[in-house]
Amino acid sequence: MANHKSALKRARQSEIRRLRNRGYKTRAKGAVKEVRSAIADNTPEQAQEKLVSAVSILQRTASKGVIHRKTASRKIARLSRQVHQLSSSS
Repeated sequence: MANHKSALKRARQSEIRRLRNRGYKTRAKGAVKEVRSAIADNTPEQAQEKLVSAVSILQRTASKGVIHRKTASRKIARLSRQVHQLSSSS
């Protein structure tokens, strides 16, 4: 554990940020999982709705610096491609 006053404060701040970031990450993972399950269920309309909310959540998470912006972009692109393939095949 830290001994200096500034290091103790930094440890407190890091812990608070870690917990906050964990919530954002969990929410983003859940949104992605919902889209994937809608794709697996072969429901294009539901998959499209879930995709819109997942994109919003991923972009918000990236804007806060919890995940890298290119990671968010990659996930959005892959999900979008899958949803569009599902829509065009039906």
